Amino acid sequence: MVSAMVSKSSILRMLSAVAVSGCVAAGLAPVVHAQGLPGLVIFSGVERENQLNYRLDFNGRPFQTDRYRLRISRQKMRSDVYEFTVTYPDTYQGTFDENRIELRVRGNSVPLNEVIWNRETREITIYPTEPVPAGSRVEIVLSNVRNPRNGGTFYFNALVRATGDVPLRRYIGTWIIGIGRE
Repeated sequence: MVSAMVSKSSILRMLSAVAVSGCVAAGLAPVVHAQGLPGLVIFSGVERENQLNYRLDFNGRPFQTDRYRLRISRQKMRSDVYEFTVTYPDTYQGTFDENRIELRVRGNSVPLNEVIWNRETREITIYPTEPVPAGSRVEIVLSNVRNPRNGGTFYFNALVRATGDVPLRRYIGTWIIGIGRE
């Protein structure tokens, strides 16, 4: 009779452990499933200090409409900037909507003089009406983007022209964007 009680209590403890484990696993599933933020990139060819953060609002599904939030940290903004350029590789076959590009500084949208999407050189150049102050947190929002048909990893580069600089663009980092990683 004692061995029957021991086995029943052991079974109850084991079932309790399985139930708790199942609840924990179910609670973690949404965190694991969330996409759109860059993960840990170990072998990218881009030094860690040059990797910029981004978010894809609609999960980067191939040939679907998306919104890219390309972020530049305040540490990268070492001087006032009057021009932002985003370059992308020729393997990226998505499309952009020049009329739906926004520049946010410290979370607020700023007025733009002009946005130019040059398809031949594969770059988007953004001219704010006033230079963006040094030390500002910047976000380039590309809305109504049509992701490429074929997924993959694409290196988008951030270049700036700063006031007082030699009139050359200066590289400030790379967004390593994954399309179709779900």
